[in-house]
Amino acid sequence: MRIGQRDFRTKGHAYVMGVLNVTPDSFSDGGKYNKLDEALYHVEQMITDGMDIVDVGGESTRPGYTQISDQEEIERVVPVIEAIKSRFNVPISLDTYKSEVARAGIAAGTDMINDIWGLKYDDKMADVIAQAGIPCCLVHNRKEARYTNLIEEMLWDMESTLELANQKGIAYDKIILDPGIGFGKGYENNLEIIDNLQKFHSLGYPLLLGASRKSVIGMGLDLPVNERMEGTLVTTVYGVKQGVMFVRVHDVKENVRAIRMTEAIRDGYRN
Repeated sequence: MRIGQRDFRTKGHAYVMGVLNVTPDSFSDGGKYNKLDEALYHVEQMITDGMDIVDVGGESTRPGYTQISDQEEIERVVPVIEAIKSRFNVPISLDTYKSEVARAGIAAGTDMINDIWGLKYDDKMADVIAQAGIPCCLVHNRKEARYTNLIEEMLWDMESTLELANQKGIAYDKIILDPGIGFGKGYENNLEIIDNLQKFHSLGYPLLLGASRKSVIGMGLDLPVNERMEGTLVTTVYGVKQGVMFVRVHDVKENVRAIRMTEAIRDGYRN
């Protein structure tokens, strides 16, 4: 899969997507990187630490978040995307579920769209992505965490997203799927998903796991958001062992090392 100017293998290796929140209210690092120089310094550090792609977000999607206007989100993300593009050779993902923000981000140099509503919030999003011809990450989400058979119902939901993508002309090799840890899921739902990631390979697309610092870790370990690195590393190992293509994380260096060691154990002694 080609994202920006880089080719990514879809099997056999997990890549690191580094989180860059340019928001004042993100659940994990709100306000730390919403000034341009601080954001660029953080991108440089994540590249040094081994990041493969940066995911820029201009609106917090934490539980109970306040939605902002398209224009405000555009004003947050576009200058950052343009600055990253002019300074670094790293693919850029834009974390948005709004088509106008996506359109502005693509014009600024975004290489991929990461849509937490899997094309189902904004009916113009699929068209924008298809017309741009860029990859997308489509996230499973629901308004309420009500399931009778969690994995089976998620697969149905994700198949409907894929049908929409196909109808709108998004190419097969431009799609990554994310089961959406923390999006329309309860604590036990999230644990079940992480333990059953391999079942989502039946859909036939590369997978991304985004569990970094999320409440499933906080609840499992009874720890605040700034003490969830070790829990995140465990989810990364689970993801790598089950064949995910990307992990979306805040702590890049530590997760890169966890991936390298997991892959060494899995592959290092085999001819």
